[in-house]
Amino acid sequence: MTTPNAAASGLVQVRDVSKTYGKRKALDGVSVSVAQGEMVALIGPSGSGKSTLLRSITGLIPIDAGKGTIAIFGETVQSDGRTSRNVRRSRAKLGFIFQQFNLVGRLSLFSNVMLGALGRIPGWQGFLGMWPRADKERAMAALHRVGVADYASQRANTLSGGQQQRGAIARAIVQGAQAILADEPVASLDPVSARKVMELLVELNQRDGLGVIVTLHQVDYAIRYCKRVIALQAGKVVYDGPSSGLDSETLIGIYGPEFEDAFWEEGAKA
Repeated sequence: MTTPNAAASGLVQVRDVSKTYGKRKALDGVSVSVAQGEMVALIGPSGSGKSTLLRSITGLIPIDAGKGTIAIFGETVQSDGRTSRNVRRSRAKLGFIFQQFNLVGRLSLFSNVMLGALGRIPGWQGFLGMWPRADKERAMAALHRVGVADYASQRANTLSGGQQQRGAIARAIVQGAQAILADEPVASLDPVSARKVMELLVELNQRDGLGVIVTLHQVDYAIRYCKRVIALQAGKVVYDGPSSGLDSETLIGIYGPEFEDAFWEEGAKA
């Protein structure tokens, strides 16, 4: 089932995008638009194309040649299978949260968060740890905000998964990201840590006005935290509409008869 979505502009515009690996189409003519200020969940079975779509938006994965285009904040990122020369400038506006945190394990949590400021200072200055005072204050404020300031001096690889993921969010705050793309940010976390991470993403969306696109395996989390859901199946968009529209019949169409396996918590089924 596909629910038409009103044309949106601002954060992301994806038009007729495909991506092929060998004989398999990871994305097959995908078109979606996300406005700045929206919080959107990407759901679907494993291998449906969620992560491929998210990484294509940033230009990390090149799309197939052809008429497909991707734009961020009105600037073209990819077109006809080629990445724009301005992709780094566009990418700098996005905070990307990975499933495996992507922190430098031997560095302190504070140093990892400070890496978000690299786009504002010369590379040599960051390499030597000569951070401007304002950025240091911003980093500590971000760590306080996400609730891990007490671990600022601790090596990242000694922290729990939830603490590391909150550190990754703090890094995006220091970066000054205008939107957040999160690829399975809670897949490696226990339910309590997962809820804290999702609540932080909601806060960034509602309080700061950041657009958020998050891929999730947990349908109950998509329904609870996101007003809009886009579902992919075999590289195609099969649902785009309100999370309240994800009833059992629709979910069976997306996941098959064992759709309840896509829920994390008991009692959360549609």
